[in-house]
Amino acid sequence: MLRWLALTYDIIIVAIAIFDAWNSKLSPRVGIERHFGSRFAVGAETEVRIEIANHTPGDLALIIKDEYPPQMMLSGSREARLHVEAQTAASFSYWLTAPKRGRFDFGFVAVRFVSNWRLVWKQALAGAPTTVKVYPNMRRAREAELKALGTRSFVAARRKSQWRGEGRDFESLRDYVRGDEMRHISWTATARRGKLVTRQYQMERDQTILIALDAGRLMTARIENETKLDSAVHATLALMSAAARAGDNAGLLVFGRRIRAFLPPKRGAEHLDAALEALHAIEPEMIEPSYSRAFEFVAANSRRRSLVVVITDLVDEEGSRELISSLKLLRPRHLPLVVTIADRDLKAVVREPPENEREMFTQSVAEEIIHLREAALRLVESQGGLALDVTAAVLAPRLLETYLRVKERGLL
Repeated sequence: MLRWLALTYDIIIVAIAIFDAWNSKLSPRVGIERHFGSRFAVGAETEVRIEIANHTPGDLALIIKDEYPPQMMLSGSREARLHVEAQTAASFSYWLTAPKRGRFDFGFVAVRFVSNWRLVWKQALAGAPTTVKVYPNMRRAREAELKALGTRSFVAARRKSQWRGEGRDFESLRDYVRGDEMRHISWTATARRGKLVTRQYQMERDQTILIALDAGRLMTARIENETKLDSAVHATLALMSAAARAGDNAGLLVFGRRIRAFLPPKRGAEHLDAALEALHAIEPEMIEPSYSRAFEFVAANSRRRSLVVVITDLVDEEGSRELISSLKLLRPRHLPLVVTIADRDLKAVVREPPENEREMFTQSVAEEIIHLREAALRLVESQGGLALDVTAAVLAPRLLETYLRVKERGLL
């Protein structure tokens, strides 16, 4: 008899608990929202904050668990147990680091709360799935700019002064200093003052830079934790930032077999934001790029003389041949700068004598690649263009140094 009474009691309790769970709902007056401390950038830690607002007359005991993109690296706990008093709010935070550019999906926020009769914990889903964009890391681009240009970049940014070089814009006269070129001496001012006087020039401003970024097959190659395209994207942003500080307009063209993105040359914070937006989801395609289509687009859409920076890679003779033959579409109006990204320092590979057959084979392949690349870049220079072959590690600083050298020499 007692057994049946205990069983009946248990059944009644379970039934009441089931009814309590079925009848308990998270009040619509409880608001749960997800906020981000800043926009996501590759390799940068970003705060994710969950805010709970309790507008009900009673206290709430909650267990909150957020559903974040599994590709991101988690720092801190995405789960929290909170006691939220009536008519108050509470929050907790955790941090995420995105490994690459693109779009990532957050799910719902899972909420566990005590039922009306406090017999069970009930689970509900709050908030809404959210897609976030992960942008290139602008801090990385600016660090590369500062590393390459040093105090010249700092002065241009902070004091708004103009870099001095061998440009074609006359700036001022000053006393002659040993080492000044004779061609810069102003003989009329020298005769008037009775001492040698030198003309000082400033680098021209308001020039045009157009960066043509290859998003084809060879840019899928990975170097450490990122593709060649990732390295090229950050170098592109560093160059656009440096150009803006120098008073120049920079444009962007992303191409594969077709034109994938285009930003006409401009400068300013809004233009850099537009570049970040254009580049955040660009991924390389497993298909050969069409240089002719890209350069035809440049010729049709950029009437003003520009430094056209082509960031790409070359391995085989066929790809080199199409690039070289297509350069005539840019010359003589524009000045092309072809930048190729090596997988690693191939010259270091062939520097030491091989110790076995495998190393001999590796060096043979490396020497052939070096020969093909050097031959292609010599052909670029023979057509009046500029060429730069660098590893991904030094791409941004070397590119910025070359840009500055072009301005100093007045090549545009």
